[in-house]
Amino acid sequence: MPLDARLLEILACPDEKGPLYYFENDGFLLCPACRRRYEIRDDIPVMLLDEATVVSADDAEALLARAKEEGIAPTFTP
Repeated sequence: MPLDARLLEILACPDEKGPLYYFENDGFLLCPACRRRYEIRDDIPVMLLDEATVVSADDAEALLARAKEEGIAPTFTP
């Protein structure tokens, strides 16, 4: 089940306070600023820094390129 659009409008990275990219089919959110990947478990985003995974710069770049190709917009525009 996809995350509620209203929730996506207010979600931000707990560290950077910036927008996230929602990869619905893969079940995670990505912060482009700090490259943290936040998993979604049982339709709940796990927004804990200790639980997040930092992806490599190359992987983050590839994910952002994929987001652009697939039309995935950031959760909000600062």
